[in-house]
Amino acid sequence: MENISNVTEFILLELSQNMKIKNLCFLLFLFCYIAIWFGNLLIIISILCSQLIDQPMYFFLNYLALSDLCYTSTVTPKLVTDLLEDRNTISFTNCMVQLFAMHFFGAIEIFLLTAMAYDRYVAICKPLHYTIIMNRRKCNAMILACCAGGFLHSFVQCILTITLPFCGPNEIDHYCCDVYPLLKLACTDTYITGILVIANTGMVSLVTFVVLMLSYFFILYTIRVYPPKSRSKALSTCSSHITVVVIFFVPVLFIYIRPAATFPEDKVFALFYIIIAPMFNPLIYTLRNMEMKNALRKVWCQNPYSIRRPLS
Repeated sequence: MENISNVTEFILLELSQNMKIKNLCFLLFLFCYIAIWFGNLLIIISILCSQLIDQPMYFFLNYLALSDLCYTSTVTPKLVTDLLEDRNTISFTNCMVQLFAMHFFGAIEIFLLTAMAYDRYVAICKPLHYTIIMNRRKCNAMILACCAGGFLHSFVQCILTITLPFCGPNEIDHYCCDVYPLLKLACTDTYITGILVIANTGMVSLVTFVVLMLSYFFILYTIRVYPPKSRSKALSTCSSHITVVVIFFVPVLFIYIRPAATFPEDKVFALFYIIIAPMFNPLIYTLRNMEMKNALRKVWCQNPYSIRRPLS
């Protein structure tokens, strides 16, 4: 289908037009973006510079932190700078690039959370076969599968949007280019496209969320017979994962599982998976994880003069 769009740029509508609120949001989101980079880089460096990288759970956590950085960087820098502008525009090409990148890294994050849930399921429910099942070759294959799945999802999402004709209004009722606000601007019937978007994003998110919850249910059911100390450790790890899953998936499902429509609340709910989840993931995975705390201490708190010091 040939794109007959006459629109060359879109106008982005922000969270608020009030200057005081915009200045407050600028400081808040700038702080959040710095915190996201600091926290996730801390995790990446700590894992890479310690022996935790050899463990599948931290191998996946390392890539989750990287995907968090990439995902939030598709939207947050422009969101922050636009708060200082009176009129916020984005070209048609850049809008499609942002749409593709946002869904690409977002889908990778969804699939990574699934891989991490599978890793915990094998570790707790099949501990004797864990090292055989979760070998490095399989972990690398799972990362490639996450990237391939993310690309396929984002490619379909972008094709569904880029072929639509835009020939009238160009004000996107959002601070970023997302599919539902764009469908609202298309000068054609988008009912079928909306159904395909629900199938590509909403149903994929819902099925993944149900699978994740079932996997953690089986894990919790399995550890009920564990000794108190082992049960406490397993619960601590799983509770961190479940918290991340809920923070990320609930707003995603709220926006994408319904028929194609936009609500004012969408802008606020989108902040949860664009900014809040990437900012809190490092805290959630470190505060209740003793191995991660020990790795942070070894990498960042050791005496530099004692590193690799030769024995006399």
